[in-house]
Amino acid sequence: QDEGKWDFVLVSDIHEVGSQKEIKRKKFLDELSKKGFTIKKIEDKKLFYGVRAPKQIFRKYQWLLRNPDSRWQNPDAHQDVPVTTRIRIVNFILQNTVTPDLEKLHDLMKKKVFEASFPLHEKEEVREFLKEKWARWRSIFHHQPIEKIRCYFGEKVALYFAWLGWYTRLLGIAAVAGSVVFISGITIFNSSQVSKEICEANTTIMCPLCDQNCPFWYLSDTCTYAKVTHMIDNEATVVFAMFMAIWATVFLELWKRNRATVVTNWDLYGWDEEQEELALQLINNLQHEPRQYQHSYLRSTIVLILVLVMIVVMIGIAHALVIYRVVATALFSQSQCEFLREHANTVAVVTGAVLHYITIVIMTKVNRRVALFLCDLEKPRTFSQREKNFTMKIFTFQFFTHFSSLIYIAFFLGRINGHPGNYVRIAGKWRLEECHPSGCITDLFIQMAIIMLLKQTISNVMEYLIPCIAHKLRKKQQRPKKKRVVLGEEEEEAEDPCKRQWLNNYRLNEVNIFSLFDEFLEMVIQYSFTTIFVAAFPLAPLLAFFNNVFEIHLDAIKMMRLYRRMVPRKANDIGIWLQVLEAVGILAVIGNGLVIAITSDFIPLQVYKYTYSPCVTKNSSGVDCSTGYINHSLSVFRIQDFEPQTRAEALPNFNSTQSKEYRDYRNADDYSYTVQFWHIFAARLAFLILFEHVALCVKLIAAWYIPDVPQSVKNQLLDKKHTNLRKEL
Repeated sequence: QDEGKWDFVLVSDIHEVGSQKEIKRKKFLDELSKKGFTIKKIEDKKLFYGVRAPKQIFRKYQWLLRNPDSRWQNPDAHQDVPVTTRIRIVNFILQNTVTPDLEKLHDLMKKKVFEASFPLHEKEEVREFLKEKWARWRSIFHHQPIEKIRCYFGEKVALYFAWLGWYTRLLGIAAVAGSVVFISGITIFNSSQVSKEICEANTTIMCPLCDQNCPFWYLSDTCTYAKVTHMIDNEATVVFAMFMAIWATVFLELWKRNRATVVTNWDLYGWDEEQEELALQLINNLQHEPRQYQHSYLRSTIVLILVLVMIVVMIGIAHALVIYRVVATALFSQSQCEFLREHANTVAVVTGAVLHYITIVIMTKVNRRVALFLCDLEKPRTFSQREKNFTMKIFTFQFFTHFSSLIYIAFFLGRINGHPGNYVRIAGKWRLEECHPSGCITDLFIQMAIIMLLKQTISNVMEYLIPCIAHKLRKKQQRPKKKRVVLGEEEEEAEDPCKRQWLNNYRLNEVNIFSLFDEFLEMVIQYSFTTIFVAAFPLAPLLAFFNNVFEIHLDAIKMMRLYRRMVPRKANDIGIWLQVLEAVGILAVIGNGLVIAITSDFIPLQVYKYTYSPCVTKNSSGVDCSTGYINHSLSVFRIQDFEPQTRAEALPNFNSTQSKEYRDYRNADDYSYTVQFWHIFAARLAFLILFEHVALCVKLIAAWYIPDVPQSVKNQLLDKKHTNLRKEL
């Protein structure tokens, strides 16, 4: 290895001689010297220590983890260890070197003895290639150089980009399908019989939507809203929901195949993570004893209880948002501004969605703290085990943070609010919100659209701008030094070539273990959005597709230009994320089944068509079967039965003893549920069971039909085993 290359740089403040920190720092560096590390010190405003590991460490590594095939080649022929492996081993040794005070680098950084430690971005061919061909906006539709990414950032990052590229490619198909469904919705827009009936219902007077100052209103006032609803809520969405359930399975199956091919090319198919970790521990310290596997039911119970408490808190937040919307609707409908009065409900929904986004941003920070705390409680055995535990917890928390409000809107809104004359009230005062008369699915659509757009635009802009500005500022702070040295120009010329490179690397934004984890989490949450409630928001895959095309290049530019080099990690799959994605796939079937069965008007309309419509009763052939559906779904209410706190504004030519209508299936005399209600309820359940079973069967068939591992890979492994055994004989 040539002498100019340094594996790692440690940065520390200049401490006073003899101070506690300085002694601790010296002890740590002495430990490294004992292990044969070369250390070089450069002084600037901070102290920089370059660290280079001795060759025998890498020899040991190669010997312990050699391929069985290489035994028959010349054992003295040492190939150089790839840079990524080099950095990984050095990082492991740095993190696990213990000073006489029993402190590791992690503890020293907490005590501010060292400020940073990072591998360097080298001026290698690979880096120049990636900078030019990959981390550029203009290469946005080019194929990603996964092989090169692996050579520079290690397998884990390469697999992330391979997965993201694959996901984006297949999202393209889903996006096209979603757009077709949406466009077909727009074209059927005006021809829907149901919205036509709503628009013509200018004699149907409806009950007021709130307690004070809300007028009775005509059903025909909601004409446009009804049209928009039928744009989303039609037969095509049912098919699309089925399609997305199958798409999710096919995507994962194809990814498994893709991954198997990639990993076999890297010769990592049967790689054993545990063996790797044990080898590194022994290279670092021959006396090392591995930690035994342990499982404590008490710990697991405590963790489970705390996770449930956390989930309850998130559901509580969703309730708080509901209460906000209820109170806001009541206040807006009494405000002076006419616009607010007329659109009180919509304004409340939109501001509620924005508030939801803000709670997501805040809770994300809280969730991370809690998940880390729970991981420390569990005392996982190894780093990879810790990462798995952390992933499961934070995904669960994030899932509830993002989806609890949507679940309420989809399945509870308007189903638990009672009926005129007997409303369910919060604190006995405010009426619970109702769905719009033309169905709840539009509320869900608005909420999804706002959260997805805000999340994708704001998060991406922040993700790029914050590191960018931070990097510029750090550069500015450390510039002015050169102008002062006018006299000592000769010294400045003879400056160490390492110094500038180390300084430049130090000025970049720092990376931590979670840098890649965050990217994965963001993508998996987005994947949940594109599959779980896709029946209500067919444009989700399209938004996700455009977002990802940018995301790939944003991440590339961040990693190459704005952040210090990540410590490469070896991996042969995307880890626990695969199980998380499979779980989301199953949730997607359940979620979409529920949206079609409960949220949308699809089932009531079908029940009406086949049991109560003119087609069935009168045998009239020329009539649209959904004629009369709207009238059928309204119930009658006598005004004198209103509660005392409901004071409605009367309409002109209005008789106070008349009966008015509302959206529900109830009897006119005692307001109990009618037979139709139970009929529809049974149909909803039947559809849900049918949809889920069919979709899950199709998923299973798809999973069986597409083999996880391509035949070529299997044959390659077979030949390898065969050759090795033959050589042994």
